[in-house]
Amino acid sequence: MKKTAVVYWSSTGNTEAMAQAVLEGMKEAGAEAVLLTPDAVDVGALAGMDAIAFGCPAMGSEVLEECEFEPMFSGCKNRLGGKSVGLFGSYGWGDGQWMRDWEKDCDDAGIHLVCESVICCETPDDAALEACRAMGKALAE
Repeated sequence: MKKTAVVYWSSTGNTEAMAQAVLEGMKEAGAEAVLLTPDAVDVGALAGMDAIAFGCPAMGSEVLEECEFEPMFSGCKNRLGGKSVGLFGSYGWGDGQWMRDWEKDCDDAGIHLVCESVICCETPDDAALEACRAMGKALAE
């Protein structure tokens, strides 16, 4: 059984709803899965995970949340080589630049993204939630 995790930060609940859908997909695929917020992340424990989904909304001028999520992600990204990783999050304006920048940061760090990142504007609709569940399944395979 694969050990998986969903690590997310959410201020309005939109990214949290996406995180729950990713977790559902992981569990439906038979993985052992945990849901974590940045303050609960033990970087050493993440090393024991086979796959991790990271979720963060666009903040400010389309950047990752700067107080909790970005420092946590920066602290663990160099330990994610060889793991299956997925990215997701919501935004309220802009065109998704924060996700493109995040994907490039992952690529530069040698992180393997197993599927297309999932983004949605504001509250995730049924299609976005289904894409999140599919991401969870892909990570659990």
